[in-house]
Amino acid sequence: MVDDSHIRLTELSHGGGCGCKIAPAILSDILDGLPQAFADPALLLGNGSSDDAAVYRIDDDQAVVATTDFFMPIVDDPFDFGRIAATNALSDIYATGGRPILALAIVGMPIDKLPVEVIRQILAGGGAACEAASVAIGGGHSIDAPEPIYGLAAIGLVAPERIKRNDTAEAGDMLILGKPLGIGILSGALQRGELDEAGYRELLETATQLNRVGMTLAEHSAVHAMTDVTGFGLLGHLLEMCRGAGLAANLTLDSLPILPSARSLALAGASTGAATRNWQSYGKEVRLPANIESWRQSILCDPQTSGGLLVACAPEAAESVLAMFHDSGFAAATRIGEMKASKAEVRVLFGKEA
Repeated sequence: MVDDSHIRLTELSHGGGCGCKIAPAILSDILDGLPQAFADPALLLGNGSSDDAAVYRIDDDQAVVATTDFFMPIVDDPFDFGRIAATNALSDIYATGGRPILALAIVGMPIDKLPVEVIRQILAGGGAACEAASVAIGGGHSIDAPEPIYGLAAIGLVAPERIKRNDTAEAGDMLILGKPLGIGILSGALQRGELDEAGYRELLETATQLNRVGMTLAEHSAVHAMTDVTGFGLLGHLLEMCRGAGLAANLTLDSLPILPSARSLALAGASTGAATRNWQSYGKEVRLPANIESWRQSILCDPQTSGGLLVACAPEAAESVLAMFHDSGFAAATRIGEMKASKAEVRVLFGKEA
């Protein structure tokens, strides 16, 4: 019988969490030049934008939201891995304003390396996250894979008039971020055996917090655009907003919420390979202060797993949007910048310059 207590899931994979994503520049090259897909007028959100999920209109009152998300272990505890992966997958539904209702499990496991009980615990963790979200798991698909992979294909519902996109921000909109940054740095420290109990608690509490506030935000007409911050980091997902709307974003560096342990690790020089790849992919579209410290740049590109919602809203609605976040348990939610009428780029500024 295999001793489960000595199994480290993160040692069985070459990457973890949303840091497994293909780098933005490489993904763009892969997708560029693909044949045009069948044009269905009922497809309200699809490959035409960089949105978090596809949305398909059923009738005037209802649309289906569909997404899939899976990755390799970000933590070693199998139950926690399952919870994080499922929470992350459901976030794509919330980011469009939808209500998730059904999921199918995506399971790839090295059967020769992992005991059945460990795999069972991963699935149980995913089930716990879905139960917390009132989402039924209706089945799934499994394969024998060289590295552990777990995630969900998720389905949700949304009223067509309440769909939130990531490409509809307006000049003057305030930018609000729902969760603190630093998950990638914490997961990297965990893999190196450098993360203490406090840091692990920060990682787990943040990455398993369901972004269900997206359903409430969808009812607010002054919320013009919304996405969630995941593997491309804050800069990458904000740039998607900028490109889609044809606007610039002024990002106030000193206002960014950062997990305390991640800040300490970053100050000590910790970073991730995914953050480096992210910067190489989109750094030419970002204007940084000349004297920015390297740790701050690392935080800006840090790949988030199950990260926070990023909202662009009318200035007069900023306080009410913040109240929605805070009332839903997102204590770190804060204003981080503003959309500007200019070419698509992100301008990172100190203090109150934004």
